[in-house]
Amino acid sequence: MSLRLYDTAARELRDFEPLHDDRVGLYICGLTTQGAPHIGHIRFAVAFDILRRWLATGHGYDVTLVRNVTDIDDKILAKSAGAGREWWAWSYQFERETSEALELLGVLPATYEPRATGHIPEMVELIEALIAAGHAYVAEDGSGDVYFDVKSYAAYGELTHQRLDDMEPAQDADPRGKRDPRDFALWKGHKEGEPESASWPTPYGRGRPGWHLECSAMARKYLGDTFDIHGGGVDLRFPHHENEQAQSHAAGLGFARYWLHNAWVTIGGEKMSKSLGNSLMVSEITKTVRPIALRYYLSAVNYRSTIEYHEGSLTEAEAAVERIEGFLRRALDDEQEVQATPLPDDFAAAMDDDLNVSGALAVVHETVRAGNTALDEGDDDEAARLAWLVVGMTEVLGVNPLDPRWNGTSSRTADDAMSALDALVTTRLAERESARAARDFETADLVRDQLTAAGIAVEDTASGARWSLPRRTDA
Repeated sequence: MSLRLYDTAARELRDFEPLHDDRVGLYICGLTTQGAPHIGHIRFAVAFDILRRWLATGHGYDVTLVRNVTDIDDKILAKSAGAGREWWAWSYQFERETSEALELLGVLPATYEPRATGHIPEMVELIEALIAAGHAYVAEDGSGDVYFDVKSYAAYGELTHQRLDDMEPAQDADPRGKRDPRDFALWKGHKEGEPESASWPTPYGRGRPGWHLECSAMARKYLGDTFDIHGGGVDLRFPHHENEQAQSHAAGLGFARYWLHNAWVTIGGEKMSKSLGNSLMVSEITKTVRPIALRYYLSAVNYRSTIEYHEGSLTEAEAAVERIEGFLRRALDDEQEVQATPLPDDFAAAMDDDLNVSGALAVVHETVRAGNTALDEGDDDEAARLAWLVVGMTEVLGVNPLDPRWNGTSSRTADDAMSALDALVTTRLAERESARAARDFETADLVRDQLTAAGIAVEDTASGARWSLPRRTDA
């Protein structure tokens, strides 16, 4: 089965056919660094991290992933001014916090993570091409604003399937310099009261980029005039992505061949946002919830499905992770070398079906149940085989409990600690077995109670006692 993805522009599932047989170019809109990230912000990164992993692991593509940083805009200027700080210091603080949140949740680093402010020449070049083609103009009011002329481009609205006559006026610049209220800003002239450092010299005067322009310029620089996939949150479809496509196509660029959009995280049916006061910051949640459980929660449904947050959501995710984790710790010895095994056909079929993660996780948990049954029946070899399948599948989804990143330590430190713990627990279990053989059940029960109190679960099986750590208590 070939990989099929839901293309928002076509409004249908399409077979994925990349430009090149061996590589894929993927651009996703990153965050505007105006504040600390909440889980609604981070969902997009987790969703497209899974896509990236599946393109690489499931299909063998060399993936170039570009995730931009919008490090200057109206909100950044307003919030930094209100806080009495330089705009670039404000932006950099939250860029760092965003990067830390992504790393905490196991999101692989982008191949390139360009900042808008570092690509002004590329933006000016694109503006000049649009002006020359008759699709953009400099405002006649002397503001230095440059606008895209939506009426000059007949295909405007094709991404979101809208008619121009039905569209509201654009809200991204002073309307006085516009020929049409629906025209959107490519470049914003420097305004009185704004810091001089928040502007750059251009043929149109000092100013700063419009939000839409920056993504078109950066995608082109790092992925070429035409690339495979453009992704982002569903709320970016209009006007942001519509405007990106319009200005890029109008400039003669092929731009994105597939458009993918992830849905929101909601609370009480409302989109999670700072304005609603219902934000759940990653930095706060992970003080009480393990990052792997939060990652699992954000991954557990298809990227196009809304996640409704409710009390107990993360508890359910933690329980699911513990089931996987408990099996792997029972089935695999610390000294075993990693074994690469082909992924189950059912898992691959689910992932190829527009990243049907819920179906893929069903295969994971079925394999875990089969593995536990094998352990109970004393078939350690079969259990180990199934365990390595689970490791491979959870690695694709970014929730492999054995990945050292979830230990908060280096791989060697984690392995050494587990080896030491195994030696100690094994010795105590041997003492317990000797006591049981001597019918000293009081001592045997005492050993088990002591291990349980230390957070170690003991299970008696046909092949002897096994121990596991069903829940980490240091998160």
